[in-house]
Amino acid sequence: MASTGVDIDAVAVARTLVDAAGAAIDAAVAHAAEVTEGGALIDDHQVHTERIAYLATQVRAASALVASSEGLREAGVRDEQQEDAALVYAAEATHTLRSAIEAAHDDFGIDEAAAALDAPELRSAVRAGLDEARVRALGRRAIASLGVNNLDLRDDAAMLTRETAREFARNEVAPIAQAIHRQDLLVPDSLLERFSSLGFFGASIPEQYGGTGMGYLPMVVMTEELSAASLGAAGSLHTRPEILAHALLTGGTEAQKDHWLPKLASGEVLVAIGVTEPDVGSDNANLQVRATPATVDGVQGWRVNGAKAWSTFSGRANVISMLVRTNPNPEAAGRGLSVLIVPKDAHYGHEWTQTQPEGGSMSATANPTPGYRGMHSFTVAIDNYFVPHANLVGEDEGMGRGFALQMGGFAVGRLQTGGRACGVAQASLEKACQYVTQREQFGKPIGDYQLTQFRIGEMVARLAAARQLTNAAAPDVHTRGLPAPM
Repeated sequence: MASTGVDIDAVAVARTLVDAAGAAIDAAVAHAAEVTEGGALIDDHQVHTERIAYLATQVRAASALVASSEGLREAGVRDEQQEDAALVYAAEATHTLRSAIEAAHDDFGIDEAAAALDAPELRSAVRAGLDEARVRALGRRAIASLGVNNLDLRDDAAMLTRETAREFARNEVAPIAQAIHRQDLLVPDSLLERFSSLGFFGASIPEQYGGTGMGYLPMVVMTEELSAASLGAAGSLHTRPEILAHALLTGGTEAQKDHWLPKLASGEVLVAIGVTEPDVGSDNANLQVRATPATVDGVQGWRVNGAKAWSTFSGRANVISMLVRTNPNPEAAGRGLSVLIVPKDAHYGHEWTQTQPEGGSMSATANPTPGYRGMHSFTVAIDNYFVPHANLVGEDEGMGRGFALQMGGFAVGRLQTGGRACGVAQASLEKACQYVTQREQFGKPIGDYQLTQFRIGEMVARLAAARQLTNAAAPDVHTRGLPAPM
């Protein structure tokens, strides 16, 4: 179909859309908070809560994409491809929100805010953004550039990090990625050593502790580039050290910071995480692995018993950052948890056993996975394993703080999850653009066909929104300056 749109200022129209959608979703979130009594009754409204959370995320992603486009304009480095992506995604998010409100009107409870989305000028803006010709043009430009992302990040450290990580990923990760995946291999030590030499393990560790202190935006950018080459072999290597580093920086003693952080930053100590249990997943406050006080050869510490599941990289790792119950009172829930840095030897393969002279042991078997290979995820059986009290993060002051420290570390890990998702999506976009350029049907490349261009255009807009949402969250991960929608 021919375009029905006119030449418009894509960013200005997109701003109009995200402002209206933002006002509507804010009203919807406020109503949901009231209905659920601030979250206390969230289980009585699970479907609507999930719906609101997803819609709020879409609107926030659209807003981040528009803000990024505005920032590039102000800096004199306008990017027309991103501007068009901003309009397309803002229109999609607004249309999705309006349709959801219409389908479940009573649940939203926002008549006035919803009515604003029905205004004629908003409807025209949505139609302009979702115009088929506009989306196809977005796809054509991506195909012509083979989908490569060279967006100006307006951050010198992030730009340099992207260049370094992209070169490393292209030259050293990509050539071995397929073998690691197809044969379910462990990431080779040679790659880990090179990874360490580039400072990737110390991305968010301050320089005073041996890190690069580059900050969270460069870390996210690095994660995206590495994940584009291989999620399992590179994109997640620094996640676990970052989680433990965050716990140490937030709640560790000065002696613990001085001892552990330089080793994490250099890659001398590799880290696994032990949180999930065979019968406990998201309900981390009710973990059952127990640590009881013990003294061995005059050293005060803890005997750990129980099982952990999906402990990724715990074979090759030198330590497991383990969330354990140090307060046996079940009513303590999350307040009864602490983080232990559990030392072990490096083991290779799909099974490992660690024994102690004190009589404790850990044994583990890797869980088969259809993807995300390269580090192996283990179920770990823990039997009377001794850990010195000096390895409890925060020591005496860290008792009962484990849940908060772990959740803070997970916030950093989830920021990386956004980067990993964008990296995999970026790789998919580039592969798709290469394929539709090379593949011919009926005498021409399939990239010349309208539907192909349209689908590629949709990919471009959604990836751009996801990337800018992730990047916008990076500077605020410590301060929580970007609050959750609910």
